[in-house]
Amino acid sequence: MRLIEDLVVAYRILADYAVIDAWGHVSVRSDRDPSRYYLARALAPELVTPDDIMEYDLDSHPIDLRDRDMVSERYIHGEIYKARPDVHAVVHSHTPSLIPFSVTKVPLRPLFAIAAFVGEGIPNFEIRTVQKGSNLLINTPRLGKALAATLGKKPAALLRGHGVVVVGDDVRRAAGRSIYLDLTARLQLQAMALAGPRGRINYLDRQEVKASATLTDFSRAWTLWRAKMLAKVRSEGPRAAAE
Repeated sequence: MRLIEDLVVAYRILADYAVIDAWGHVSVRSDRDPSRYYLARALAPELVTPDDIMEYDLDSHPIDLRDRDMVSERYIHGEIYKARPDVHAVVHSHTPSLIPFSVTKVPLRPLFAIAAFVGEGIPNFEIRTVQKGSNLLINTPRLGKALAATLGKKPAALLRGHGVVVVGDDVRRAAGRSIYLDLTARLQLQAMALAGPRGRINYLDRQEVKASATLTDFSRAWTLWRAKMLAKVRSEGPRAAAE
């Protein structure tokens, strides 16, 4: 099934780019039933294979649990799919370059054409407004719904002191946005350091953000990333049961 293959590849690509760590996760909406989605079991992304993919309803109940461990933050995915019919893929990561922007009042701003989607706005989810004294994980439907409300119609949202959620109309766009969101955050931090407290950074304006939208399809990059990672995955062969 091509959709499952693309999901596995997305996990591996994002791990390869160090966008997601051992706790990051990616999902896709089912192409057969929009009221369901696919997400790997609780497993480090670099180890995910098609056999690890689980199916959920939008309340994040598993269709076939068997003896597999579920991702505790699966409600991120289910609640966003409920709120955003246009979304068909969700990435949640703890990308280090983005954490400083989640804990300060410095906003992410567009300064790089391929990451111009930042100009649409990247809101910041404050979990304390919903639950005080939490461990910052989005591990209940209530928290997932609140995060989805903060995300609104935007392409991504920061989670204060935690990470980021990125969405797309397919897994290619969600993965591409995740990679370039990390890159543009690092570029902005470099530009801010170079400019100094009194320096001026020449960010993209609204017209440039709009004109750059065609660059954020990521189809050319995805073709390359997918081909390289599929070759790597296939060279590994079936995972040995004893590993």
